[in-house]
Amino acid sequence: MSAQALPSERFQFRGPMKTSKRVATPVVRKGIVRKWRHATALCFWIAGSCAPLYPAGTNTNVEQLSAEVIVEKLRAADLRRAEALRGYTGKRVYKVDYRGFSGDRHAEMVVEATYTSPDWKEFRIVSQSGSKLLLRHVLLRLLDSEKEALQDANRQQTALRSENYTFTFLTIEQALEGKFYVQQVEPKIKNKFLYRGKIWIDEEDFAVARIEGEPAKNPSWWISSTQIYHRYTKIDGFWLPAHNESVTRVRLGGKAVLTIEYTDYKVKTAAATKFVPSSQTEPDPANRGCEHLDPAECASGRP
Repeated sequence: MSAQALPSERFQFRGPMKTSKRVATPVVRKGIVRKWRHATALCFWIAGSCAPLYPAGTNTNVEQLSAEVIVEKLRAADLRRAEALRGYTGKRVYKVDYRGFSGDRHAEMVVEATYTSPDWKEFRIVSQSGSKLLLRHVLLRLLDSEKEALQDANRQQTALRSENYTFTFLTIEQALEGKFYVQQVEPKIKNKFLYRGKIWIDEEDFAVARIEGEPAKNPSWWISSTQIYHRYTKIDGFWLPAHNESVTRVRLGGKAVLTIEYTDYKVKTAAATKFVPSSQTEPDPANRGCEHLDPAECASGRP
């Protein structure tokens, strides 16, 4: 199916839409899609890969640190990246496939994203095709959720820090890409942007490179389960989103898969900023208030 180009259409965020309580089949289908959209909104907040891209193993040469020390180093590194990043542009390809009792549906959308530090983001829709239901109630609403995630109150309440999560050190993994501290994270409160699962923290940069998890709060009875995988890549010193996939199973039968591919990054940094790897510095007590920024900005990445 060919994509229908839209003449430089800029996405404008819409307010929440009311969900009908009627039980006719078309309405039930639309209600399921809307509830699934809430589950997939979490994709912009966590990281991971659909499957290991490398053979994992235990490395004994990496310094053994406690979960608390690793998180503190992560927060300190986040602050340095946040201060260094001025913004970026990039291309995203969104694809969603639903197979269920109401039939099979597909939609995709190509978007150019522009981020300006600390909390401004613009999307330009380059093309879109497929199911209008999925485009309107899933893909466009995901852009809305990402805008919402940038709000300071949400960043504070969902940051990767001890106030919001319990961290448990699991192991150290050796991979082709480097060495990673693997931690289990468990949310302390139920929030639609929080998740439970595992995170992989780069041993040198102290940035989240990957997360596998599920929402801390089920958005609806219609949703049986949602698994989210997100992977980051290092570009010009910053860990930015590379691939996102969420798999949602509907309680009455059906499966929805959302994927997002991130490419063509152009990063703008502070001219006088010099990056120092986290492994070469000690956490500064003055940085203890640093929040873990939105993954969409830079995998705990978030610069």
